[in-house]
Amino acid sequence: MKRRFSPLRLIMTAMILMGSYAMAESATVLEARVDDAIAKFKMEIKGGEEFLSKVKGYLVFPSVVKGGFVIGGEYGEGALRVNGKTVHYYSMASGSIGFQAGLQKRSVIIAFVSQTALDNFIASDGWEAGVDGSIIVADWGGGKDISSISYEKPIYAFIYDSAGLMYNLTLEGTKFSRILPK
Repeated sequence: MKRRFSPLRLIMTAMILMGSYAMAESATVLEARVDDAIAKFKMEIKGGEEFLSKVKGYLVFPSVVKGGFVIGGEYGEGALRVNGKTVHYYSMASGSIGFQAGLQKRSVIIAFVSQTALDNFIASDGWEAGVDGSIIVADWGGGKDISSISYEKPIYAFIYDSAGLMYNLTLEGTKFSRILPK
């Protein structure tokens, strides 16, 4: 059986390797950026502080850059916080092909509501959204209080503080890999 060339697979592999072997920022700088992203989340998102206090842990990516025209990619670095303390650093990377255009920078928080979901994420060696676990991208709308979320799903994602314009917002197929700080 002959395998066909897959641009998407090539992009994904390159971004994952890039994120696995190098961390652009020191742990100190990344910690400060994560703290700022959490403060902004709590300030901008009604009920954000209460929500984060109820979950088992959360991944914070203060700056995820996504861009492309037909072929696209996305990359960001962040920290996993459990009980308010960083336990590991992660990168998130994805590649895509299809109808998309633009460039965008955004912040992402992924909250683990169940202990099982958090434990599975930590134990994994490269976790992929939509394959290893389903992430519900929360849509809270302007002024809606997120503390009203039902907590029935094990993992929720919040995309906020967007700058730029990008058509195609999803976390499906995003690869999360543990990285080591400088």
